[in-house]
Amino acid sequence: MDHPNEDHNRVQFPILSSELTAALGAIEDMADDTDAVPDSVVRGRPPAIFRAGGPMLKQFDESTASSRKGSQAPTPPRSVVGIGNKVAKPDYSEAKIVLAMVGLPARGKSYLSNKLMRYLKWLEYDVQVFNVGQLRRSRAHRKAQQSGILEDHTSSYFSHNNVEATKLREQLAEDSLEMLIRWLKRGGNVAIHDATNSTRMRRAKISARVAKEKGMSVIFLESICNDPAVIAANVALKVSSGDPDYKDLPREEAERDFLRRIKEYEAVYETITEPHLSYLRITDVGNEVTLSRINGYLQSRIAFYLMNLHVKPRNIFLSRHGESQFNVEGRIGGDSLLSERGLAYAHALPELVRNNIGDAPLIVWTSTLQRTIQTAAELPYPKLTWKSLDELDAGVCDGMTYEEIEQAYPEDFANRDEDKFNYRYRGGESYRDVVVRLEPVIIELERQENILIFGHQAILRCLYAYFHDLPQADLPYINVPLHTVIKLTPKAYGCDEERYTLPIGAVDTHRPKPGSTVSPPDVVPASTTKREYFGTNM
Repeated sequence: MDHPNEDHNRVQFPILSSELTAALGAIEDMADDTDAVPDSVVRGRPPAIFRAGGPMLKQFDESTASSRKGSQAPTPPRSVVGIGNKVAKPDYSEAKIVLAMVGLPARGKSYLSNKLMRYLKWLEYDVQVFNVGQLRRSRAHRKAQQSGILEDHTSSYFSHNNVEATKLREQLAEDSLEMLIRWLKRGGNVAIHDATNSTRMRRAKISARVAKEKGMSVIFLESICNDPAVIAANVALKVSSGDPDYKDLPREEAERDFLRRIKEYEAVYETITEPHLSYLRITDVGNEVTLSRINGYLQSRIAFYLMNLHVKPRNIFLSRHGESQFNVEGRIGGDSLLSERGLAYAHALPELVRNNIGDAPLIVWTSTLQRTIQTAAELPYPKLTWKSLDELDAGVCDGMTYEEIEQAYPEDFANRDEDKFNYRYRGGESYRDVVVRLEPVIIELERQENILIFGHQAILRCLYAYFHDLPQADLPYINVPLHTVIKLTPKAYGCDEERYTLPIGAVDTHRPKPGSTVSPPDVVPASTTKREYFGTNM
């Protein structure tokens, strides 16, 4: 429902600001995808115009086409000397945004803030969440350790009629904001103020404080949830996941108290209607999105990402293609067919997938290269091919073995080992380039439900790092073995993982990080879905 006092310039679909249009074009840069996702197999919202593969995202940069062509000769001309270079990290130093969350408890604020943080970090922005609840619990915990005094943080603490507690909570919010501003001054790009910020007075204080800082801007992100089932699930998660506020209370009593806390906030809650504020209002995690005064590239990029999220239960399956003939020969890149063992993997996949998916709908994505298409051939599900999912382009080294590269180009071989994420093959790509071209894939993955991706080693490393929030320095060394299906289950605060390895032999293509003597075992990482209640920067 629109509010009568809202800014008359509020953005409504499909009208786009020039900044948002520019951002959408930049996002799809280097993503030459030949197939759009049909409306029948994707969520109907936001409009298809915003969707990866939609008309706004088919503005491809033709100047990069040469670096995305398929394999040519199996070996490069030996006259080439100095094959590549290192790619510098983009300069985001001018980007200084305070993103202040707004919303009642159990409405998904922390979910949105953590998803956004993971996405922007994956794109190499420096992002940090400053959670006021974590600050409150951290200080109470320190006080209990030092003085033995336990503070009462049950629902009465959050009552507007509790004058003393209200002052304490306001001070916590202001302290968190000051910490956030200091962090931005030290070089951060996006600082997220994760709190209710539920009154006009609180939002006015935030706006006034940020306005004093040169080069900083503030956006408010309001999360509204009208779905009783989602709210109930969020409440249950809150009281069952180790929240210190309810450490010694039975679950039923904890739920009742938390619902009373929500009522206390509802009594004073004021939705955003201030016409001068920059804000996004997200209702039911993507069912409806309102934008007002969103300006500039980064703000538009944030808005575009957030409006593609949903919270429906789903699984994302990642698998490399079956063992290829080039894998057997130790060659990189190329467009070779599967080996005999690779074909056996493709033949065994339908039963494995059926046993883990059942009758649930599933869409299969492949690259345009033969080995992924062959691997998916026997699966009875809708299939889409993505040019963006093609393997990292090795340029003039395409089709060579690592031994041949080391012999022909020893200096460049050493440079790549020294900084694998940033090293770019001449005529080819770096891991950083791959992350850029995979951004539309991430946006579409966030819109979808059950997806099975057949990709390549470098591609799956980049996608895996996004879902598990892994640092870029470690990304090129993630072990993604052949003939293994990785099942990722996105949760509120991270991602659960299971692995299914078929008993079909394959070569080991993993090259450990220089200085490491052995390849790491195929150990499923610990769950990343646990919520942090005390924080790390308090």
